[in-house]
Amino acid sequence: MQTDNNASGGLDRELGLPVPPEPAREHSDALAALIRERIHEEGGSISFERFMEMALYEPGLGYYSAGATRFGAAGDFITAPHVSPLYSHCLARQCRQVLAALSGGDILELGAGSGTMAQDLLLELEALDGLPERYLILETGADLRMRQQELFSSRIPHLLPRITWLETLPEQPLSGVIIANEVVDALPVSRVALNKGELHELCVGHDGDDFFWIEAPCGDDRLTTAWERIAADLPRPLPGAYRTEINLRAGAWMRSIGEILKQGVMLLIDYGYPRHEYYHPQRDRGTLLCHYRHRSHEDPFFYPGLQDITASVDFSALAQTAPEQGLRLAGYTSQAHFLIGCGLAEIAASAQNGSGRPDPTVTGQVKRLTLPGEMGERFKAIAFTRNFTEPLMGFQFIDQQHKLCR
Repeated sequence: MQTDNNASGGLDRELGLPVPPEPAREHSDALAALIRERIHEEGGSISFERFMEMALYEPGLGYYSAGATRFGAAGDFITAPHVSPLYSHCLARQCRQVLAALSGGDILELGAGSGTMAQDLLLELEALDGLPERYLILETGADLRMRQQELFSSRIPHLLPRITWLETLPEQPLSGVIIANEVVDALPVSRVALNKGELHELCVGHDGDDFFWIEAPCGDDRLTTAWERIAADLPRPLPGAYRTEINLRAGAWMRSIGEILKQGVMLLIDYGYPRHEYYHPQRDRGTLLCHYRHRSHEDPFFYPGLQDITASVDFSALAQTAPEQGLRLAGYTSQAHFLIGCGLAEIAASAQNGSGRPDPTVTGQVKRLTLPGEMGERFKAIAFTRNFTEPLMGFQFIDQQHKLCR
């Protein structure tokens, strides 16, 4: 996700963030009350994983479950498909390569957000004579499904017969491409701290209306086991005052998605690091980040339900889980290198204004998608395959799989 610092209006005095309007505050207050109730039921604290799950996905109240606009200029953050259709056009070429090699197949998008990427990807595949047999969208939020359906009905009504919405993963395995664009970063994570070499868990309590961190010796064997595996992969011990995250759900998520891929490619694009960079001594505050009205900050307790909460992806963990499902790691690289491998230069050239001079709008979009200081290096692409051995074009420019194994 990319944030813009152009929000306006009244500011919260502590964080300098725009103050939500009264209806939004009432919405947040309802969710906060429910979280406090859960804390009481659990004896005074809950795991941060549970807090994050409720803040994002509590039915009718969580950030992704309520009806407010989340994506684009009117929301809280901008994803690559909103920066430029060039992004989706590059993805379309990668999908066309896979579908052509399979002599057909489906595309499954996990969480289509505003629907912008699906729209642009399908239009480009149509222009390339490479449409999938079906375009499946797994979307659990009723409001987002409705928004996507409205967009497609107005923009690509002729392609609606190919699109199917799902609330759960398909029952039957599919052949084709599975796409998850900025999905893994939204999986709820656990927060931990190292205290004199001992692993502690950071839980959530409350004092009146205010939530706060509670640090206690880790009593969750899953966290202890996961941390031992992480620490064994690191080149050096971490400092004592160190806070970070562990995603206990990513492995199960990978397994569930991998099970439905009969033949083809699973492509994940998200922001994150290989393990030795994720758990770097200098990254001693972790990667937890919140997005609200195009501003980013580190306070997950700010108006629950009104802001996004994310954590960067440990791509090494995904790569280690894949073989358990018979998946093969087929590529890992930066977003910039992936887009270049998919023909970004050629696609951008064809999108120029025809005057013979560079179009500053297109040039600006390419820079934002590819420059290290923008999205180009922070975001990564990783691909897994099953029963598919053809080299993927998105990783032909530079493949950095070796970084996942240090």
